Amino acid sequence: MSGAEEAGGGGPAAGPAGAVPAGAGVGAGPGAAAGPAAVAALGEAAGPGLPDEAGLAGARQLQEAAGDPDAPPKKRLRAAEAAEAAAAAAAAGSGKLEERLYSVLCCTVCLDLPKASVYQCTNGHLMCAGCFIHLLADARLKEEQATCPNCRCEISKSLCCRNLAVEKAVSELPSECGFCLRQFPRSLLERHQKEECQDRVTQCKYKRIGCPWHGPFHELTVHEAACAHPTKTGNELMEILDEMDQSHRKEMQLYNSIFSLLSFEKIGYTEVQFRPYRTDDFITRLYYETPRFTVLNQTWVLKARVNDSERNPNLSCKRTLSFQLLLKSKVTAPLECSFLLLKGPYDDVKISPVIYHFVFTNESNETDYVPLPIVDSVECNKLLAAKNINLRLFLFQIQK
Repeated sequence: MSGAEEAGGGGPAAGPAGAVPAGAGVGAGPGAAAGPAAVAALGEAAGPGLPDEAGLAGARQLQEAAGDPDAPPKKRLRAAEAAEAAAAAAAAGSGKLEERLYSVLCCTVCLDLPKASVYQCTNGHLMCAGCFIHLLADARLKEEQATCPNCRCEISKSLCCRNLAVEKAVSELPSECGFCLRQFPRSLLERHQKEECQDRVTQCKYKRIGCPWHGPFHELTVHEAACAHPTKTGNELMEILDEMDQSHRKEMQLYNSIFSLLSFEKIGYTEVQFRPYRTDDFITRLYYETPRFTVLNQTWVLKARVNDSERNPNLSCKRTLSFQLLLKSKVTAPLECSFLLLKGPYDDVKISPVIYHFVFTNESNETDYVPLPIVDSVECNKLLAAKNINLRLFLFQIQK
């Protein structure tokens, strides 16, 4: 009996160099899938078309995410599943190129392929735009320096740069249409889902007169031919049109109010820059304040706070900003004003116009905190991730 057979207990001789047993890294639960065997399998899964270092780097990234007890459960599960899939592909000696690229090009935070911009730290670890902005916003709320989740090097908008090569590579990878389940390059998927897919969800053209139908595009023609709403009586249609008029009236009221304010004699506007500060409490809280500025021959200050001074806003997925306008100069008579905040000339944040009213006196010289009408938490994170918040304030003095 040969030495190899003796060492193996009489079993068959070892296979070719680099082969991975079919059961390696699988069958022992998620924790085992992200172990050393899975890392080796992932390195093999990278295939000859990719450098070994790149494949192993993606494997280590998935292993760390799956084995990190502090990582969110969803992230650990996704990392373990990705490690299992890559290990199985390596064991079978096959695997599509896009499957092998997934672990190399995915975001180090959410482990998904980026949908838009891709940023990288100084050591080359990739982050999608949403996760990058979220890391910067979290660091601002916690009064810490934002760091890369992989290598812990410092990250900021000035230290990180976009990786255009990865963005182009990801845009060419196939992705499944959510309606027809066919594969398309990511760069073409959005247009397909909005304009071309025959299974995309669409609405009846008579929805304006109350038709609630939603269905696949290929059934639209049949439905519209049989839709009962065009045959409704005038009285039935009037009820639907009244509801539509009410919502339209609210929109028009806002714009009519703005146009009325623009006809006032005394109007002022200025660019304001909110700078971050911390309270002196035992548990410090983030707030923003502008330097003093002059509008309508009066001195003013703006303050803002996150989630209405919630104790730990960094633990909340929903984030909002509210602001307060303070009159710093003395007045001889009550000063009635209307005011609104809009985005600055060089910002891309989405803010809906809302008009607020207040009568300023020497005794009552500050407004209550009112919501900054940001569209959603993503837009709020954009503002928090910036070094300063730049907006434009409009003031209208009401004269009686």
